[in-house]
Amino acid sequence: MADVLPLVEARLRTALGEPDARAAVTFLGTDRIEVLRFHEGEDIVRYATLGMSAQPMADPTAMIVDPVAGPRAELVLSVRGGVADTDKVLRPLAVLAASPQVEGLVVAPGASLDVGEPLWPGAPFTSVLVAEPGGLVEDLELDAPLEPVRFLPLLPMTPNEAAWKRVHGAQALQERWLNHGTDLRDPFRKSVPLE
Repeated sequence: MADVLPLVEARLRTALGEPDARAAVTFLGTDRIEVLRFHEGEDIVRYATLGMSAQPMADPTAMIVDPVAGPRAELVLSVRGGVADTDKVLRPLAVLAASPQVEGLVVAPGASLDVGEPLWPGAPFTSVLVAEPGGLVEDLELDAPLEPVRFLPLLPMTPNEAAWKRVHGAQALQERWLNHGTDLRDPFRKSVPLE
């Protein structure tokens, strides 16, 4: 079975350009997770995980885990650069990327992921909404029977937004952001009106 990570990194480079920084985090009992940083133009910084897709995500309730079949994904976070110390998001992103191995989570669009602390110093966000893939980085098709690697955008949520989303759903929150013209890349944005 071919190592998928070089293919994943090549896809990220094709879509986002050359990374200008990378960091690696290893958690006990897990594979190494890297986070690559890409700059787009003057003001957008993108962080992408590399390592989450090395193994397929497995249903934690499954009696037998298939080492080949199952969804594969990497995470992508886009923020406005130069406003906050967003490079401190590297560890929280690595924690989220390791969660399928550590907690048996299957990360999919519409899910909420919480790190329990600000994503970066002063950030009003402790969690993210997993958005639909395919916009920024196209899915990476792998040879059968492997499922494609999906690049899942992460949208930072304030605690109030996360609570509202639990009641009303991901789609309703995204519509609210859209209707209010919310700049989801603003590292210090306020919560969208939820009344």
